[in-house]
Amino acid sequence: MNISVIGTGYVGLVVGACLAETGNDVVCADVDRAKIDGLKRNELPIYEPGLEPLVERNQSQARLKFTTDVDGAISSADVVFIAVGTPPDEDGSADLRHVLAVADLIGRNMRRELVIVTKSTVPVGTAEKVGKAVAAHARYPFHLCSNPEFLKEGAALDDFLKPDRVVLGVESKFARDLMNELYAPFVRTGNPIIFMDIASAEMTKYAANAMLATRISFMNEVANLCEMVGADVDDVRKGIGSDARIGPSFLFPGAGYGGSCFPKDVKALIRTAREWKAPLEVLTAVDAANERQKRRLFEKVSRALNGSLSGALVAVWGLAFKPQTDDMREAPSLTLIEALLAAGARVCAHDPVAEAEGRRRLGSRVAFAESNYDALAGADALVVVTDWNEYRHPDFGRMKGLLKRPIVIDGRNLYDGRKMRELGFAYDSIGRPRG
Repeated sequence: MNISVIGTGYVGLVVGACLAETGNDVVCADVDRAKIDGLKRNELPIYEPGLEPLVERNQSQARLKFTTDVDGAISSADVVFIAVGTPPDEDGSADLRHVLAVADLIGRNMRRELVIVTKSTVPVGTAEKVGKAVAAHARYPFHLCSNPEFLKEGAALDDFLKPDRVVLGVESKFARDLMNELYAPFVRTGNPIIFMDIASAEMTKYAANAMLATRISFMNEVANLCEMVGADVDDVRKGIGSDARIGPSFLFPGAGYGGSCFPKDVKALIRTAREWKAPLEVLTAVDAANERQKRRLFEKVSRALNGSLSGALVAVWGLAFKPQTDDMREAPSLTLIEALLAAGARVCAHDPVAEAEGRRRLGSRVAFAESNYDALAGADALVVVTDWNEYRHPDFGRMKGLLKRPIVIDGRNLYDGRKMRELGFAYDSIGRPRG
């Protein structure tokens, strides 16, 4: 099958590489020439485990191509995936300009009957707008499909190649049959392809992310209460997670959620609900709770240093919003670091993957360490922000020897509090007793 993917960001790259892996001829198109030139050299603009060799292999076998000729990519396709960005507007709504610009190009350049798949995360009603933009110029029949992505950064290849489910919103038998054929290789073990109407598919993506964000904010709020009443959130998490109606996923407390999806999608769904005069008050609280949670680490550092932050050196372990990615969008580390700098503190940060992105965002205002231990030298406190594996079992003796003061603020509850205190650390974490 001839497939074109318009947009070579995180979603577009994963979609293109994985569809090529099953034997399709895939063209990924983007107007960013520097990005396309890099991709032709197998230089990826993002970090995602396993993606680089997948791209390299499929390029070498001529199943995957990259181009700036968006018009040509559309004209040769049986299926066109729209995978461009939908950044939030100032009011929190999704900016659809790029999606609708691609739809206009599809209408002008399609040369056969085709299926147009919206892969970008878009609010309910977008497919209708895409259809009107295509129809304004189309000379051939076309069929719309909403195919929301459920890719976790750091595990995106497994999520695509071995999905829990594939959600497809379609309006015609032509689109249903073609998309069923396209996704059949990925669901051979029996996980479902769920067909539904387009509006329901568009809503499913937002509802899924909103539910997960709700679980995170709920547990963070519970953790904060645990600290006040002397309970241990780790025990509470296990106690409620063992309930089959609840389950254990997304119940780990921390410094708040970040990344490209949850913050943006929660705000967009809140905005959509307000437009339809059906406000989602629960989600409004989830969003507010997350913003508060991102400030918790700064509050803990300030308390540990008795408010004397001016001139203090704080080591930060982890910049990415989660492990196995270099994505720092809406990352809790940024909230922490900006607050520390505003209070007059100095920051030395380490991240095994996101250092380049950290330098791009923070510049010379922050020092960057080659290793996690290098970040500790002479520091007044350490704050663990991202739960990278290499932070889980450090040499505590070495840590204590490097730190000026043995203060550890564990934003991911990686360490045993009793052990840390026995080793002589002043230790604080999320939702667990401090004493």
